[in-house]
Amino acid sequence: MEKKRWYKLDNAGVLYSALQREEYSATYRFSALLRDMVDPAALQRAIDAVMPRFPGFAMRIRRGVFWNYLEPNPSPGPFLKEDVSDPCQPFRFHEDDRWLVRFYYYRTRISVEVFHALSDGAGTLVFFRTLLAEYLRQKGWEIPPGDGVLDLGEAPRAEELEDAYARYAGSHARKLKLLPKAFLNLGTAEPFYTFHVTMGFVPLGALKEKARGYGVSATEYLAAVLIWVLLERQRQAHPYRQRPVALAVPINLRAYFPSETLRNFITTVRPSIDPTLGEYSFEEIVGQVHHYMKLHVNRQEMQSAFTANVRFTTTAALKIIPAFLKTPVMAANYRLHGVLPYSCTYTNPGLFTVPEAMRPHIRGMEVILGQATVPRCHCASIGYGDTMEITFAGTQAESDTERDFFRFLVRAGIPVRVESNR
Repeated sequence: MEKKRWYKLDNAGVLYSALQREEYSATYRFSALLRDMVDPAALQRAIDAVMPRFPGFAMRIRRGVFWNYLEPNPSPGPFLKEDVSDPCQPFRFHEDDRWLVRFYYYRTRISVEVFHALSDGAGTLVFFRTLLAEYLRQKGWEIPPGDGVLDLGEAPRAEELEDAYARYAGSHARKLKLLPKAFLNLGTAEPFYTFHVTMGFVPLGALKEKARGYGVSATEYLAAVLIWVLLERQRQAHPYRQRPVALAVPINLRAYFPSETLRNFITTVRPSIDPTLGEYSFEEIVGQVHHYMKLHVNRQEMQSAFTANVRFTTTAALKIIPAFLKTPVMAANYRLHGVLPYSCTYTNPGLFTVPEAMRPHIRGMEVILGQATVPRCHCASIGYGDTMEITFAGTQAESDTERDFFRFLVRAGIPVRVESNR
């Protein structure tokens, strides 16, 4: 009898699998908007053809005695579904034949949702780009591999499944410090499972021109706008109790530590403004964000940060403590270090590019971050062609953050087209 294979979760996967519960799991979605209506039969054929090339996405979570782990999912599927009104619903390890990736379609939209323990946004975009290419082949178009589209005739490479955190863990680990509690930007919790999504579509050229006027990138400009909006919200809601406004901004480590991994390989940085130091103009906030990113997004600091996390999961004493005792401790630790010090998450995987042969068939991209562990919104953006799509999503009843954010852009001279499921 063939021995069943299994895989250790990477450092981020250990955390996300431990945090999973009935009403929460770390989930995100990418969507492509096509020129033509989606053919469900052709898309299902594409899914079936692509999944064997990406074994890291064909896994299921198993709960071990000491740690959760991954093993190949032998179930048929995953199967394409018609889209839902509330996306990014929690993955429950015992449901849907234990698949941790979902596929949806609606009119001209193709969407993929992924449980974060499998992969980060950069890895999933390689998977999604390859799926879109195969779908177009199923529709009769010639789409050669290359330019970010993996060859389905090629066997999966070992490098694509590597734990890059473990590979690059260094000799210096940053000491874990308790960061100051931030303005949490909490709203009124909606009944489970009500997930509000608001998208803004802006001209990428106009956005970049505005950012260049401040000498910063589009990502830094949008982060500064978000901080400005949250500072204003706090000033109105809590004028006599000011806390720092801080963002959790994921950084793709592949640009600093060469790796072909399609698993998680990110770390998070924390640009922030402390209003107790005095009032800041928007220009000063943009400058603070820009210089913070220049100062802290470097190989040495980021390596010391994820080295500390790798050492935590490989400590000999922890290995022998049962998972049911470690999991609540990890959840409490995440609340102290991953929730309370932040006002909002903002992620931007950058410009989504496709080979020349695919461009006439794809007219846009969308991204959604799943719900937070508390009733507040996350923000994500992605560029395609000449459009930047910006999404606010969460389970809070209020829409003040996204409303004020898009109003700021319009007043700055950047036109915005807004869509929402509210």
